[in-house]
Amino acid sequence: MLNFLNDLINGKILIAVLIPLGLIFTIWSRGVQFRLFGSMFSVLGQGFQHETDQPSSFQALALSVAGRVGGGNIAGVAAALAIGGPGAIFWMWVVGLVGMATSYFECTLAQVYKQKEPNGDFRGGPAYYIKHGLGKKLGKAGPVLGFVYSLLLLVTFGFAFICFQSFATTSSMESAFGAERLWSGIGLAVVVGLVIFGGVRRIASVAEFVVPAMAVFYALLGLFVLVTHLPQIPGALAMIVTSAFGFNEAIGGGMGIAIMMGVDRGLFSNEAGLGSAPNVAAAAYVEHPAQQGMVQSLSVFIDTIIMCTVTALIILLSAQSYFGVDDATQGVLTQLALADHTGIWAEYFIAVALFLFAFSSIMYSYYLGENAVDYYIPNNRVAVYVYRFIVIGFVVLGAKVSLGEVLSFSSLTMGLLAMVNLFAVALLFPIGLRIMKDFDAQRKAGVKVPIFDPDKFSDLNIDKSAWQLTERPGGPADS
Repeated sequence: MLNFLNDLINGKILIAVLIPLGLIFTIWSRGVQFRLFGSMFSVLGQGFQHETDQPSSFQALALSVAGRVGGGNIAGVAAALAIGGPGAIFWMWVVGLVGMATSYFECTLAQVYKQKEPNGDFRGGPAYYIKHGLGKKLGKAGPVLGFVYSLLLLVTFGFAFICFQSFATTSSMESAFGAERLWSGIGLAVVVGLVIFGGVRRIASVAEFVVPAMAVFYALLGLFVLVTHLPQIPGALAMIVTSAFGFNEAIGGGMGIAIMMGVDRGLFSNEAGLGSAPNVAAAAYVEHPAQQGMVQSLSVFIDTIIMCTVTALIILLSAQSYFGVDDATQGVLTQLALADHTGIWAEYFIAVALFLFAFSSIMYSYYLGENAVDYYIPNNRVAVYVYRFIVIGFVVLGAKVSLGEVLSFSSLTMGLLAMVNLFAVALLFPIGLRIMKDFDAQRKAGVKVPIFDPDKFSDLNIDKSAWQLTERPGGPADS
């Protein structure tokens, strides 16, 4: 039943919706992800001058990348190659490029409709822009759809993905060091518990340092492999492209399975359109909603076009067999490939790196689950503390589960999650365009850092208190 539903939702419906919708967003926004690509870096740099207590745009980027890099890029790419062949990577690229526009608009909308908590933190995401942005259009169905999305978010990220990250990490530690998976899971659970009990601000602060450091080290290691195999790279890239269209069916399993796995693993890896990143994007302090849309669009590029490609080439250029390998081998395929290239020490490095990546990814997944819990039971500390203990239990459980079962279940709920979110973003797309045009107009008028004025959008159900901060970088307090 899981396989049938996965094939229907991820193999047919989602393919027919995700890529065409991303193309529509791209065309109507005049290629927002391409024409603003250079500006994304300058907007990201402004986050380093952040002077408020709320997470900065850079911290939100680090936390969202934390959820993508690791299991999604290391184990997820290996799973795509094992099932869909090299062609799946091409379709991951397609999903990533059009997904940059989708991510821009979903994260911009998350900022527009974010709500300010009594403690000063921000909450937001699809459940919130469904409730506050589509309330009039959907009537009573609006809150119901918001609750459905939150439930799927809790099940997918709060439970299933935490199990997946724990499985990938403990399998890697077992392969590299011979460590018993259960004990590795317990150790990971202890470290995770120390951070998540500090709340979103501690999570963002930790991710701000852990993620960039490990991403840079992993990228440098991948760059070393690519530089030492320059003559073989054109052939590997050609294999990816030809397999994408079924020209190497013996390797890729045909065009259909390559597309299915590319979309499925691409969505799992970069999460563009899934609605997960907007939950984190809404927690950040920015001067204008479009700024966070740009930053999160950049994170999709970092994840899919850079990190996933590096991982795929590491595996394809190695002597490791990848097509049709079992679940256990998928989890450690990347580190085995790196060991082929650089020696056995690389396997130890990847094991440690994956431990840190998974640690930060679990924090990210935890925060998304907490957002869902808070949507159901607002400002209830008891509910949040109960959920934190449940998360620690799922970290331990993940050390003993089967990867195939977790991936099948999470793929199904992830597909449903994407369908609900894409429906909402499509309906709210005109509002996203208005916000984008407001940002573009201020930039064209010479405003270096555009400011969002909620009074200019009085027809929208915006929480104005979320834009009345006590302090702005380099300026006086808001009135």
